[in-house]
Amino acid sequence: MMKILFVSLGCDKNLVDSEVMLGLLAEKGYGFTDDEMQADIIVVNTCCFIGDAKEESVNTILEMAECKKEGRLKALIVTGCLAERYRQEIMEEIPEVDAILGTASYDRIAEAIEQSVAGKHTSWYDNTDRLVLTESRRILTTGGHYAHLKIAEGCDKHCTYCIIPKLRGNYRSFPMEKLLQEARELAEQGVKELILVAQETTVYGVDLYGEKRLHVLLKELCRIKGIRWIRVQYCYPEEIYDELIQTIKEEPKICHYLDLPIQHASDRILRRMGRRTTGQDLRDIIGKLRREIPDICLRTTLITGFPGELKEEHEELKDFVDEMEFDRLGVFTYSPEEDTPAACMKEQIEEEIKEARRDELMELQQDISFEKAEIMAGKELWCMVEGKVADEYAYVARTYKDAPDVDGYIFIQTMEELMSGDFVKVRVTGADEYDLIGEIADEFTE
Repeated sequence: MMKILFVSLGCDKNLVDSEVMLGLLAEKGYGFTDDEMQADIIVVNTCCFIGDAKEESVNTILEMAECKKEGRLKALIVTGCLAERYRQEIMEEIPEVDAILGTASYDRIAEAIEQSVAGKHTSWYDNTDRLVLTESRRILTTGGHYAHLKIAEGCDKHCTYCIIPKLRGNYRSFPMEKLLQEARELAEQGVKELILVAQETTVYGVDLYGEKRLHVLLKELCRIKGIRWIRVQYCYPEEIYDELIQTIKEEPKICHYLDLPIQHASDRILRRMGRRTTGQDLRDIIGKLRREIPDICLRTTLITGFPGELKEEHEELKDFVDEMEFDRLGVFTYSPEEDTPAACMKEQIEEEIKEARRDELMELQQDISFEKAEIMAGKELWCMVEGKVADEYAYVARTYKDAPDVDGYIFIQTMEELMSGDFVKVRVTGADEYDLIGEIADEFTE
């Protein structure tokens, strides 16, 4: 039995594609390994959203190509966004790559491997608007107690800095019945938390049903036995609507947590970015969410150093962050991506200035986060256990305010024996920068 090493880079949406490919390959009888010395085949699922991601993808491919040069590999396959964007360059400059699959062709992975092992060099590129639908069960790589549910592919927004619509196509919602079936299968495998992802989740259903139906999907997901938490990511603020807010408010399984990628607060910079909100729009939307759902946790991401960003506009963004007091916040320095309008804009800003502005924003947010963490002292929250701290009577867990891999943790000090995926009620006793410290407040129930 040939063994495959799978390297998945980039976002959680890309991770779902990797898990689908793993499921397809498992059905064909392939085994898997995490040791490149034991692998007969290596698949690299790449990302190229920003410069750092592109560099990581290229370096990973080159590293795996060395294994091919040494004669240990029967095949090296490259998939994902970098494969879609730079297919010709990869084929010409890295001859060790045997097959390349574009973003809408990853379900052809088994055939690509078969042909590669047979000595054929192939590339597979379907129209980026093709929606990949398979019947295979994904192989989860997240530990089994939580999973991402990708509800749509592509994007129609065409922000001036973003290459995703060219790489992933127009917005296409997955049919609701398929998503519900997938969610039921995940629950049967022990998944207790579903994390809904897409380039944009808030317009789910518009292309299929003629109207936004994220709230309908959420209500149906809440009926699935075994699912304890449902978390929604990537909600464009201008698309948030009343039925969605009410559903999050009323359904107990839905975490009071939203990720709002706002990018900036200056009206002029937002227009240059091709965004569809103003600073006042953002204030109104955030205010409404907090009035309707007082304990909601709001995460956002910002881009600093966008072409033409004046010092005054950077200060305006700092004032906005100080005023809004987001629970979670990440900052990216602007990365000029070829074939995007923003990359051609004049007034590109020096890296040193971008990084200094990012650091200022993160320093401001660190103070806000610490204050918010201190306020949590004494509160009792249900938490999901992620694992044990080595050589200590302590466990790592997440509250409803913490998405895996992007937010903080709560460290639980206890002599009790807990398992990953258990839900325990925890009393917060302290804070350490972005993380909380707590103790068991009650016996765990699941």
